[in-house]
Amino acid sequence: MTTRPPEPPDFGPTGPPLDSDLTQPVPGHWLNETATNVAPVTFEEEDIYAEPVNIRGVVVALGIGALVAVVMGVYGSTHEPTGEALNLAGFSDGLHAKVWLGSVAFALALVQVLSAMAIWGRLPGFTAGRGTAVVHRWSGRLAVIVSLPVAAHCLYALGFQSFDTRVLLHSLLGCFFYGLFVCKMVVLTKSRTPGWALPVIGAAVFTALVGLWVTSSLWFFSEFGVSL
Repeated sequence: MTTRPPEPPDFGPTGPPLDSDLTQPVPGHWLNETATNVAPVTFEEEDIYAEPVNIRGVVVALGIGALVAVVMGVYGSTHEPTGEALNLAGFSDGLHAKVWLGSVAFALALVQVLSAMAIWGRLPGFTAGRGTAVVHRWSGRLAVIVSLPVAAHCLYALGFQSFDTRVLLHSLLGCFFYGLFVCKMVVLTKSRTPGWALPVIGAAVFTALVGLWVTSSLWFFSEFGVSL
């Protein structure tokens, strides 16, 4: 007696036979309702099309700032000092006007640093508002405006000098300050610059201004007293 071979198993756990229409969706009774659903991998559109960090813009800004600093140094070295270039009402001479305007610029720079700390949430006990940003912008603008007559006096009346350490350091810091200031302004016009660029350059500008004030106004007041 011949034994009939067993029937082949169905195609799938409990699915249709092999000759079923494979163009149709998977039958519902094939699905395992207890299986873990894996969320599809998605990509944010801005992640796909995001531009790279603009390091080149920072390099360009540094190059322009360095050029400005070098030009100022070369001009101050080759220009024949006039001895007098600044004469403002209320001051006995140009030197007194220079040290007082430098002190005003230094005070405004302090305001800008404090307002920047408030904007970034680094000033304890103070919450920045819209007015803080206005104070930050205008304190910086006024500091530079006030410093321009001082720079003109240094370039035309005194020039780039190096007869002692203090004077040499003051001359170098003057060129350094305006070169960094121009660099900062260029960075502000660039998009997608690194997050560290503006704080670092801004801190360097402030440091240069502090050095200028110490080697000029503070030295003058300590040597000759506070007078107009």
